Amino acid sequence: MAATATVILLTLGLGASATACGDGDPESLVVYSGRSEKLVGPILDAFTAETDIRLKVRYGSSNDLALLLAEEGDKTPADVFLSRSPGPAGYLDDLGMLSVVADHVLERVADGDRSPDGTWVGFAGRGRVLVYNIDKVDAADLPDSVFDLTSSEYAGRVAVPGSNSSFQDWFTLFRLRNGDDVAIEWLDAMVANGSRFYPKNGAIVEAVGRNEIQFGLVNHYYNFQKVAANGGSQRSANHGFAPRDDGGLMIIATAAVLSQSDEKDAANRLLAHLLSDEQQAYLTNKVYEYPLALGVAPADVLPPAPADRVGAVDIDDVAAEFTRTIEIIEASGILDQ
Repeated sequence: MAATATVILLTLGLGASATACGDGDPESLVVYSGRSEKLVGPILDAFTAETDIRLKVRYGSSNDLALLLAEEGDKTPADVFLSRSPGPAGYLDDLGMLSVVADHVLERVADGDRSPDGTWVGFAGRGRVLVYNIDKVDAADLPDSVFDLTSSEYAGRVAVPGSNSSFQDWFTLFRLRNGDDVAIEWLDAMVANGSRFYPKNGAIVEAVGRNEIQFGLVNHYYNFQKVAANGGSQRSANHGFAPRDDGGLMIIATAAVLSQSDEKDAANRLLAHLLSDEQQAYLTNKVYEYPLALGVAPADVLPPAPADRVGAVDIDDVAAEFTRTIEIIEASGILDQ
């Protein structure tokens, strides 16, 4: 476990941008972002254009950034933390490092899309789906459950992004909902069934589209982005598992204000900006994520949001849980498939 934790910290050092450093400038904010620049960069640029508040953004893994914040403690330069899932924010909340978000920001979302004590707020939803090749798979034959993928009819036909952070988010929640014994049995059965490893969701959607493999476990928006770019030549589609199935969870991205920040008003302005009608429309119409602000409709092409969404998640020790997830994934052999 110690070796894996070391890998996490090394990954942080290599993967995060080195642009962040608090300078006490009241006209600037420091943002630690677990969402990629490709996804949220235009939204952050629009904030600066509207407010003249400069943003110094450090991009990296949500888990790694949460561990860094815990290490920095009161000396962190960060004012705002964006996470791809609620677990890292809940971890910082347990450490007492998050401020209560302003009421007018919290009121932009439903109760289930913010923390019970108001220390973080959701701003986008990502559904887990099974992407499939529409020329090789009859939609009537698609499975109801992620557990069905271990049966013989899927042998050698399913792609699993075992090293991808979004898959690891999902697998951690899968473990917490079902217990380690069930999670290990499922992943070992996927490996025994010849499931294949791909490093990224986008690579899986591309491989499914050209029939290199017929199925893949991915976030929903990747296929919508490929279809928007390639039109009818993209030969893949999303399949949602049956309601309440573990394979179809929707995981929400979260935003929080650090308790030591001297710029809480400006930080809350940024959170309000994330949940503004204009930026929520951008998230759903350009990125194809699900908007969480009340009154903002999902993009017309999106199906209804998954019923089983993961909002408030109680993870006592995010480092230990995600380290355990990585241990199980590595031990399964899926990364060698």
